Amino acid sequence: MRKIVNICSLSAFLFLASCGAKSDSGKGGDVAAKKAKLEELKKEQQKITDEITALEAEIVKIDPSAKPEKTKLVTVSDVKAENFIHYIDLQGTVTSDDISYVAPRNGQGGLVKAVYVKQGDNVKKGQLLLKLDDAIYQKNLQQAQTQLKYAEDLLRRQKNLWNQQIGTELQLVQAQQNVDQVNDQIATLKEQMSMANVIADVSGVADVVNIRVGEFFSGNAMNPQIRIVNNSRLKVTTQVPENYVENVNNGSNVIVNLPDINKTFNSKISVSGKVIDPNSRSFYVDAKLPADNNLRPNQVALVKIQDYAASNAITAPVNTLQTDEKGKFVMVAVNEGGKLVAKKRPVEIGQLYGDKIEIKSGLQAGEQLITYGYQGVYDGQLLTTAAQQ
Repeated sequence: MRKIVNICSLSAFLFLASCGAKSDSGKGGDVAAKKAKLEELKKEQQKITDEITALEAEIVKIDPSAKPEKTKLVTVSDVKAENFIHYIDLQGTVTSDDISYVAPRNGQGGLVKAVYVKQGDNVKKGQLLLKLDDAIYQKNLQQAQTQLKYAEDLLRRQKNLWNQQIGTELQLVQAQQNVDQVNDQIATLKEQMSMANVIADVSGVADVVNIRVGEFFSGNAMNPQIRIVNNSRLKVTTQVPENYVENVNNGSNVIVNLPDINKTFNSKISVSGKVIDPNSRSFYVDAKLPADNNLRPNQVALVKIQDYAASNAITAPVNTLQTDEKGKFVMVAVNEGGKLVAKKRPVEIGQLYGDKIEIKSGLQAGEQLITYGYQGVYDGQLLTTAAQQ
C-alpha cells in the first residue's frame, strides 16, 4: 500500500509540474516542445494507472474482503398496516322523488279562466294553481238543484197523502228515490266542478309555468305547462354492472361528488334494484342526498360505491409490484451485519384501487419497501438510501 501512495504522490508531482510547464511556456516557449512534454506526462500517467490496477488485483487475491463493493441507490418507505377500501367508480344522475307534472284532475283539461301561480313561486301541496272553465258544470248544477226542489216538493206532498191514508206505499218510495237520485246527481256535479280547480300535488317550487288565461290546459308531461320540483328529497341514481351484484346492497357506503358545484356528500344505498336490465346488463341503485339549494335534478354525479374494506391491511404502491416466472414480488431493504441489503419478497395480492394494491401475504408491517430504484435490483444487492419515510 505504501508503494501505491508513492506512485500517487509521483502522479500528483508530475501533474503540478505540467501546470508549471504550461505557465512557463505561456511566456513564449516552443509549442512543439509543449506537445512533446504533454505526451510524455500522459505516458507516465497511464503507467501509474496500470500499476495501481495491478496492485489492487494482487491485494484482492490475498484479501478478497478488500474488493470495493458496488451499491445501488434506492428510496425506501416503511410498510404500515392501514384501512384499505375499494370503490366502484361510476356515473349517476341526480333525481327527485317529488317532481310533479301538474295535470287536470278530470283527465281531459279545459280552458283556463284564472292563473294563481307564476314561475319561481313556492307552492304547498293542495294549493290552487289554475281555475278551468266550469260553466257547463254550473249550468248542470243549477238544473239539478231545480229538479231537487221539485222532487222534494213531490215527496212532501206524497208524505201528506200517506199520512191521510191516501195513495200507496209504492208512490211514497218512488218519490223518495227521486229525491235521492237528484241529490246524487248534484254531488257528482259538485265533484266535477271541483276538478276544474287545478291544485299542487306536492310542495316545492313552480319550476315551469307555461300557461295563460284563455289557453287550453292539458297537462302533457312531454311538454309540461306546470312543473313543481321539491329539492328537499333528492337522490342519485346509478346503474351498477351485474358482476358487482353480490357486493352492492342496501346500506353500502357511497361517496357522491357533484363536479359542477364542487361538492361531495357521503350517503348509503337506500334502494337496490332486483332486476338486471337485459340491454345494459346492470341494475340500478339509489342513494339519498341532503337538501341543498345548489342541487338540481338531472345533474351529473360521480359515484363511488364501497364494495370491499379491510382493516389493518398491508398495502404497497402498485408500481412497486413486479412479476417473474414464479409470480408477483416486491423488493425490500434489510439490515444485515450493519449493511443494507435488497431482499426479494414473493407476495399474494388482493384488491387494487387507485395507486394502492392490497398485499395479502409476503410483506409485513415495519419492513422497508423499496419504492424508488427497485428496477434492476437483485436479491442480496447492497443498497444505499436517498431518503427514508
